[in-house]
Amino acid sequence: MAREIGNVMYDEEFILNSRGLKLFTCKWIPINQEPKALVFICHGYAMECSITMNSTAIRLAKAGYAVYGLDYEGHGKSAGLQGYVENMDYVINDCSSHFTSICEKQENREKMRYLLGESLGGSVALLLHRKKPDFWSGAVLVAPMCKIADDVRPPEMVITVLRTLCRVIPTWKIIPTQDIVDIAFKVPEVRQKIRENPYCYKGKPRLKTGNELLRISLDLEQRLQEVSLPFIVLHGEADRVTDKSVSEQLFRVASSSDKTIKLYPEMWHGLLYGETVENSDKVFEDIIVWLGNRTDHGDTRLEREQKRKHDGFSNSS
Repeated sequence: MAREIGNVMYDEEFILNSRGLKLFTCKWIPINQEPKALVFICHGYAMECSITMNSTAIRLAKAGYAVYGLDYEGHGKSAGLQGYVENMDYVINDCSSHFTSICEKQENREKMRYLLGESLGGSVALLLHRKKPDFWSGAVLVAPMCKIADDVRPPEMVITVLRTLCRVIPTWKIIPTQDIVDIAFKVPEVRQKIRENPYCYKGKPRLKTGNELLRISLDLEQRLQEVSLPFIVLHGEADRVTDKSVSEQLFRVASSSDKTIKLYPEMWHGLLYGETVENSDKVFEDIIVWLGNRTDHGDTRLEREQKRKHDGFSNSS
């Protein structure tokens, strides 16, 4: 179902994952120019790629990047119970398999490859990096879910009870949280569009899904120092969904030699499509400048891979 949007060609297809689930994938390719690099978008919890991430992908494609997305199981147009993720490891494996297959196509092998993750997608990007530490050229982390903010996290006693219930009723929608849409997206029109989008999950978090999100955020928070790829982390200072202090901690403790942080006063969680036009323009300007500077200066991925191999050889000698 290819169609032209401005100077961008959009296309989508379904693939089967290793467990036989049908997953929705999409791509935005710049027309009349060779893509300067590849960007793989990782969407947030309850969101999807083709509608909510469309404006982000078009901006990046118009800047010269080939952009690829995949709806996680239970999300968007992919198969599975809506809003249900049995195991986040499955999501990571699905993304890694699909994204890697694109990178390894003949025409893409020499291109730089970036991850762009928003909220839960920021966690997915960091876990993809952990799975293949030398594979990615860099990551754009937008309000990454390295810790769930206290505003939306249930009390510890409730978490303990819910974890017990997980084993019995994993798909139940009973986790007590605020309406995330209300506190994530500043512009009322955006909130309305998300509520009208049939591919965005609107109910309370399902038990197993909530437990999985908590599990990976706790795991990431404890291992931020293992992040070694070039990255830029962007966070609104008025974010009430994910914790900006953990983005600041990521910037401080990550072992990456190339790391950047941008904090935006008075901006909320949804930096890519929930803010005013002026605010969104500022965020995208920072993202595109960061991508352009790294793409223009060449890929450090091979250097990091060679160094890791050399260090491994030295240690084994």
